[in-house]
Order: sequence, then structure tokens, then C-alpha cells
Amino acid sequence: MKAEVSLDRTDHGMLMKIRGDVDMSTSPDVRGKIAEAFRQIDAGSKAVLIDLSQVRYMDSSGIATLVEAMQNCMKRSLRLRLVDLSPPVRDIFELARLSSVFEIYASLAEAEAGL
Repeated sequence: MKAEVSLDRTDHGMLMKIRGDVDMSTSPDVRGKIAEAFRQIDAGSKAVLIDLSQVRYMDSSGIATLVEAMQNCMKRSLRLRLVDLSPPVRDIFELARLSSVFEIYASLAEAEAGL
């Protein structure tokens, strides 16, 4: 299944919603949308929020895409916050112990709190 990515501005930066599978064949498209988000983000923004509630599957290339997004955020003094991980993605993050690497929140409201 092709990954669909939507971008929306928030009071704190940019919200990306990813739907579908994030794997070797779809990661380049997701990377392109992340690059687009960085081009559109306003000065004074504090965070990039990525909603993963509709991601059915993610492989190592999807994880690498998120690591790259985190590195780009750090270069720009932005926070990367992952929101509402779907059960399959949450399982991968727990197995790979990525929960300690990324800021993960159960809801958009929680992710925006404190920004």
C-alpha cells in the first residue's frame, strides 16, 4: 500500500499525518514530504509532529526516515514528536528500543503540551 502523507500547520510548527505502509518502496516519498515540511515551516516554529496512527507497517527504511527527520529537526533547533503510534509501529519501536530515542506521545494534545 502506498504511503499517503498530509501536512498541516499548527500553532507550534508542522503536523504530518502518515497513512499506509512505510517501507523501502514508500520511504523516498515520505522523505520528500518531510523535506517539504521543512521548507514550509515558519520561523519561530518549535516542533514537527508526526502522527503514525494510520501506519500499518514500517520496516528499517521507515525507521531510518524518522531518524533522518529527527537529525534535521536537531539541526534547526526543532523538536520531533511522534504521535499516536499504531500497534504494529509501537511493537517495532519497543522491540528495537526506540522509545528511548524518540519523543513519543499518545495524542496530539499531549505532544503539543509544553511546546
